[in-house]
Amino acid sequence: MPRYKLTIEYDGTGLVGWQRQANGLSVQGALETAITRFCGERTTIHGAGRTDAGVHALAQTAHLDLTRAVAPEVLRSAVNHHLRPAAISVLAAEAAPDEFDARLSATGRIYLYRILNRRAPPALERGRVWRVAPLLDVDAMREGARHLIGHHDFSTFRDSLCQAKSPLKTLDALELRRSGEEIHIEARARSFLHHQVRNMAGTLKLVGLGRWHPDDVARALAARDRRAGGPTAPPEGLYLVEICYPTPIAPL
Repeated sequence: MPRYKLTIEYDGTGLVGWQRQANGLSVQGALETAITRFCGERTTIHGAGRTDAGVHALAQTAHLDLTRAVAPEVLRSAVNHHLRPAAISVLAAEAAPDEFDARLSATGRIYLYRILNRRAPPALERGRVWRVAPLLDVDAMREGARHLIGHHDFSTFRDSLCQAKSPLKTLDALELRRSGEEIHIEARARSFLHHQVRNMAGTLKLVGLGRWHPDDVARALAARDRRAGGPTAPPEGLYLVEICYPTPIAPL
């Protein structure tokens, strides 16, 4: 049974998230419906990460199995045709070995959080950034972020509904930079807890506003209690940027 790796881009606005649900359009559900319309097969699309409602992806990764082989470029074009008008696009389709698993084979994930730091609300970027009107101190936010890098118990930044077996995670990088009117927060790790990036972004906002000292981030982390952290940043500012794998997928 041939296996395929898909690289997918989507605008999370109006979607219920990656995972198939009965209460609205999901990325997984839209892709599975498109596959069925293309070739008549009912298959399960396995994603590398379950993004929440409103969260976007620049390069989500998924895999699926079909009963008969299809040229990857035909698969990509056909699925994109049947995805319309949803704001979901298959950027690439590749033949993959049987042992490839979009989630389990991943060695890292990169997320980007975009803060629009200006008084005027967004017009063109509405639903794609978190607008914070007061000027944020990026240097202070960067200093606070340093306390989160490394291997820690991230219970303070974990959603109560998180299904991970352990709150222990290793955050490889948490970088902040200002780009014009935007502040970008980039987080890199093998895996993340539910809402971890959004909770870290909300906490760093308090530092940027001067309500928290950068060292308060360390105290919040040490508390291992969600109530000790800052607010959860809204989903519209979050982007899944990349899923990392150890080596390129070898062609079959």
